[in-house]
Amino acid sequence: MSHPPAIVARMQSQVGTDAHPSELRFVPAREAPFADIEAVFGTRGDPSTCWCQWYKIPGSDWREDPVELAAKLEHQIATAEHGGPGLVAYDGETPVGWCAVEPRPALPRLQAKRIVSKGSSEPEFDDESVWAVTCFVVPRAHRKRGVGGALAEAAVAYAREQGARVLEAYGVDPTARAKVPAADLFPGTVSMFERAGFTEVARPTPSRAVMQVRFDRPGDAD
Repeated sequence: MSHPPAIVARMQSQVGTDAHPSELRFVPAREAPFADIEAVFGTRGDPSTCWCQWYKIPGSDWREDPVELAAKLEHQIATAEHGGPGLVAYDGETPVGWCAVEPRPALPRLQAKRIVSKGSSEPEFDDESVWAVTCFVVPRAHRKRGVGGALAEAAVAYAREQGARVLEAYGVDPTARAKVPAADLFPGTVSMFERAGFTEVARPTPSRAVMQVRFDRPGDAD
């Protein structure tokens, strides 16, 4: 099911960035040119070698060329039953960020992660109504402008409108560690999710929290 344009417009009015005068808009991955997603992931750094496949494919497949991993993401976007496995943030016509958000059953390796197995209050991993937001990518030139936080808010609106019962995230708490490399912040931070309306439900490790937004029914939040 494609994400209706009206939903994108409502996200645009609700979610902006105080650090930049223009509004951001958010487009489901299937409605964005894949070239724009490639522009966000870039050709250097962790995103360009992962392509949001870390929770999806066996560890042995990490020997694949990044081009093959990118092709997997493109295929997943084209064949998704909803608007795609993520959102693309735009500032005007420029793609400035990516957020991976989709039903949790699409992420088979997530179940084995300790933070999830020990902290999630939703143990049934075949439940399509439980969604997860797992990754944020913001190119260096567009950081420190609130893009990640705006994407987290947009992910809530997107999951709600797509019929999710629960949206789960796995926030990093930088205050619990002496130093956190920027590369370790790709899941999003606790404070960012709190601002987006998530509630912490478990703290499996001092620096990682399971956070959730729960919806009574499609279109209604607790």
